[in-house]
Amino acid sequence: MRDHGGNLDWAMARWGGRAEDWLDLSTGINPTPYPVPDLPSRAWTALPTRSEMAALAEAAEAAYGCGPVLPVAGAQAGIQMIPQLAETGQARILGPTYNEHAASFEAAGWQVQTVTNSRELAGSDAAVVVNPNNPDGRILNHDALMDLARKVGLLVVDESFADPTPEVSVAPLAVDNIIVLRSFGKFFGLAGLRLGFVLATPDTIDRLAAFAGPWPVSGAAIEIGRAALADGNWQTGMRKSLTGHAERLDDLANAAGWSVVGGTTLFRLYDTPDAAEAQTRLAEGKVLGRVFPYSDRWVRLGLPPEGGWAQVRPALQL
Repeated sequence: MRDHGGNLDWAMARWGGRAEDWLDLSTGINPTPYPVPDLPSRAWTALPTRSEMAALAEAAEAAYGCGPVLPVAGAQAGIQMIPQLAETGQARILGPTYNEHAASFEAAGWQVQTVTNSRELAGSDAAVVVNPNNPDGRILNHDALMDLARKVGLLVVDESFADPTPEVSVAPLAVDNIIVLRSFGKFFGLAGLRLGFVLATPDTIDRLAAFAGPWPVSGAAIEIGRAALADGNWQTGMRKSLTGHAERLDDLANAAGWSVVGGTTLFRLYDTPDAAEAQTRLAEGKVLGRVFPYSDRWVRLGLPPEGGWAQVRPALQL
């Protein structure tokens, strides 16, 4: 199985405890979710209509300032469909980053290469940039991405963590060979809803819609997504709140002897003397952090909920 955060079953098997004992900081999901509104009964009992799906897409277009949008069951669904758009070729991925991009291209028969410098993406049939990057928060600016788009066949820009910093998004810049992915669940704290969006040209959206099928998202996702995407006041307040919480977490990590590598306001990446030892230290306090197979020093932590800080502080000091 591919390496991911959120594997609480594994943590309990290794370090014991019950699910309710643990504080899972191995993902970058907002611990303060959008308040779910009351839903009409048909959101649960009826298949979504075309007009309801269109209303969700329009809400996303308004929120992201872009053209055609395809709602899908999480950004992950888009990641798995995109390699099917073209005959197999060479895909290059700017890494290290979220490993499902490489896995999806490989599963579709593409030749996949992970590179560490954006200049090395040039000349590929498809290039993938996670922006801001997971796990280090690296950002390529608009000019760099537009220049890169001219040098590759297809440019996939995964903006799953862009909601806290919407100014980095290339979604408003209409370029024919760019596909943008957006995640709803991370910033809005509702990952279980399984909602995301693909932003692309009309022709590309039509092709992906054929892959996604007639009901790619649920009635509940449509209702909640429309409400949250239109709630600008909540989004503005949440961006400010996340910034403060990220700074608070950095202070605790620095006090534990760790240094900040980067991240976003939804997750922080730290350099530690020994990542495995750091993960064990956290786990002894029933806090699950994220380590990576390509680094023996990096630990990534998501933000704790308001009631979780009292558990994080002693876990970092064990």
